[in-house]
Amino acid sequence: MPIAALVLGLVGIGLGLFVFLFWVSWLPAALAVVFGGIGLSQVRRGRATKKAMALSGVIMGIFGLLLAVATGVFTAVLVKGAVDDARREVKEVTDGASAKAKAAEESAAAAEKARHLSFGQSYTFDNGLKVTVAKPEPFVPDAFVHGHAKGNKAVQVTVTVVNTGSKRVSVETGLPDVNDADGASAELVIDGSGRQKVLTGYVLPGKEAVGRYAFSLPPDAADRMEVEFSPDAMRWEDAYWSGPTS
Repeated sequence: MPIAALVLGLVGIGLGLFVFLFWVSWLPAALAVVFGGIGLSQVRRGRATKKAMALSGVIMGIFGLLLAVATGVFTAVLVKGAVDDARREVKEVTDGASAKAKAAEESAAAAEKARHLSFGQSYTFDNGLKVTVAKPEPFVPDAFVHGHAKGNKAVQVTVTVVNTGSKRVSVETGLPDVNDADGASAELVIDGSGRQKVLTGYVLPGKEAVGRYAFSLPPDAADRMEVEFSPDAMRWEDAYWSGPTS
């Protein structure tokens, strides 16, 4: 028993020195205390003579148990710290993703707001074309007219495009879309006066191009209108100009 206590005490201490073996080290340490106690009992009854060995086994067993508890606490603190760090990193990543998503959403909202203007204001597209839609003017079609019903209100829309960049840029979509006050599409007016001009071709750096169009609005929805225009509908989203027609 004293020999077994001594050996188990040494084993318990040895295992306890390895941080992640604390869950194993307590068992031989506990057995060392038990066997050492039995050995001391045998020594007192005269059935054994290795008192020092049995006492050493008990002491080392107790030390092994304390070491197991200490390494267990240390391991728990270490694991908790690692878990906290992992959670912190995940939170930072999540917060960062949320912040980026919020920033992207705010940026998209700001871009959307910037593309809604009043007549007379200008919007510069990413290709450097600065577009201005003037306030609509009354338009009187001549006798040879298509797209204008009697009683409707015809207005002229003037679109001015200025190339603010250093390279020539083509206007791929030269025809605006017009909606009346009810949101319905207004009909393009074509007559024989030659006053209409469709934007097309290239705009040189520093130069401007002007397009003129006529549209017919129904009497009950002619007080306001909205003009949609993009120099290249395949690449750039439309900008919107709106306001009263008179």
